Amino acid sequence: MPASAASSRQASVTVLRFGRLAAMGTVAVLILIAGVWASWGTAQHVMLTKGRESGTVEVTRCGPDTCTGRYRPLSEGSQPRARVVLEKSVAVEKGRTYTVVLKPGSDDAVRSGPAGVLYAWIPLGGALLLASVVVAGGLRRTRWAWVLALSGVGLLTAAFVVV
Repeated sequence: MPASAASSRQASVTVLRFGRLAAMGTVAVLILIAGVWASWGTAQHVMLTKGRESGTVEVTRCGPDTCTGRYRPLSEGSQPRARVVLEKSVAVEKGRTYTVVLKPGSDDAVRSGPAGVLYAWIPLGGALLLASVVVAGGLRRTRWAWVLALSGVGLLTAAFVVV
């Protein structure tokens, strides 16, 4: 085989390797961005509580997707409400009282405290697990994949235990 053919083959292998790394790296980053994006919609209300109404909700009724109850304020300037809506999950039960933060300009409540923070970041935990598979298989970076996977499992486990 002539030297030019060998160098041409080596160049095409290098280009394909770079293309695989670029494509899989982009997919992994997009998965992580989507996880943060999905989590931030709720997490911003739980984590950035300055100026937001906070209080407790005693759940009196639960439907298929939401639970409702009476809101009692804990923060200064917050007003009691006869009915606020809390997203129903396996961790919300009728008759229990939860600390919540109200979304501005609405009657939607989000759980606050450690349970609310961890629950808000659950989509990121799933994204970390999914990205770990892409990093291990597509990028062949097993150490980074283990770091991502263990971070995702840790986040999901902590949320399960606390919630």
